[in-house]
Amino acid sequence: MIAVRGGKIFTMGETGIVDNGVILIEKGFIKAVGENIEIPENCEVIDAVGKYVTPGFIDSHSHIGLEEEIYRVEGDDVNETSDPVTPQLQAIDGVNYYDLAFNDALRGGVTRSMVMPGSANIIGGQAVFLKHFAPSAAEMVYRNPWGLKAALGENPKRVYSQEKKAPKTRMANASLLREVFYTALRTMEKTDVEAREEFKMQPVIRVLKKEMPLLLHAHRADDILTALRIKDEFDIDLIIQHGTEAFKVADELVKRDVPVFLGPLLVNRAKVEMKEVSFKSAYQLAESGVKFSFVTDHPVIPVQYLRVCAALAVREGLDEELALQAITRMPARLLKVDAELGDIKEGKRADLVVFDRHPFDFRSRVELLMVDGRIWRDEFE
Repeated sequence: MIAVRGGKIFTMGETGIVDNGVILIEKGFIKAVGENIEIPENCEVIDAVGKYVTPGFIDSHSHIGLEEEIYRVEGDDVNETSDPVTPQLQAIDGVNYYDLAFNDALRGGVTRSMVMPGSANIIGGQAVFLKHFAPSAAEMVYRNPWGLKAALGENPKRVYSQEKKAPKTRMANASLLREVFYTALRTMEKTDVEAREEFKMQPVIRVLKKEMPLLLHAHRADDILTALRIKDEFDIDLIIQHGTEAFKVADELVKRDVPVFLGPLLVNRAKVEMKEVSFKSAYQLAESGVKFSFVTDHPVIPVQYLRVCAALAVREGLDEELALQAITRMPARLLKVDAELGDIKEGKRADLVVFDRHPFDFRSRVELLMVDGRIWRDEFE
């Protein structure tokens, strides 16, 4: 058993902040948390006096391991551009579990990431939910598959217009996406489906059955509205990825209870559909009642700066507690793993981070981190 003693604990749950608290961890799970917790004998005690303890941060949109920073060709496995519709692909098969960025993530307090294919295709493939620290590479897989990546907007147009084939317009983007769902519905009805078509459509069928969400890349308001129309037509669970102009259509998102994985925000206006990028958008979404979490879109923003994005949103008006929730409790809730992750509570997985200062202080450092109760310390210390 392990005890983390004396820290200021941001539980991110109903308990709120516990000063000078104790967390007991046993077999990878939180056994108890509070102010007056008795520490058993023969317990490994971690002194957190004067420190800040938070749940592990979750990056809900990342390409970590799929798009390696130092390998331009050898480590670039994020987009399969031979076909605009590739639901059968799985991110898990392209991840390099020894990517240097996994250690960077831990140094920034990020314990888990939703890793997904890129946005070159109308449907790019299936996402995998990874933990960044485990006894072996194979054990880094937390949930697989955990969503189907799709895209509207500039990226599919740019990629396939160069190949002189659809999609070349936003109309073709939407048509191809509808066609995929229509084909999947027909596949569900048939008894004599060709094996190749059945294999390709199985992930789409899972989305239609609401067994996993559609993770749809859309920056501009018009693309978000198109995504919402398609959601209505096929009655699917949808999470908008990026959502640069989501604040413009917040009422429509709230009406359908569609959340946003917001970001990357710590970037320049890299393309036309990102001209409205601003940290103020987090405050605008919060004021409108849209559920959201912050994302880095790693390596667009290095994964270790997830908390920097949340802190900069606070500077632009977002409530500090909401900002911290948007990298802990909210992504866990939106990804439907809040029974295990997202806050510090009895029965939850022991994903914990100990900071020497408030995590939004740019001078703060991770002194110790746990994933499933396994202790990680910075090897550069």
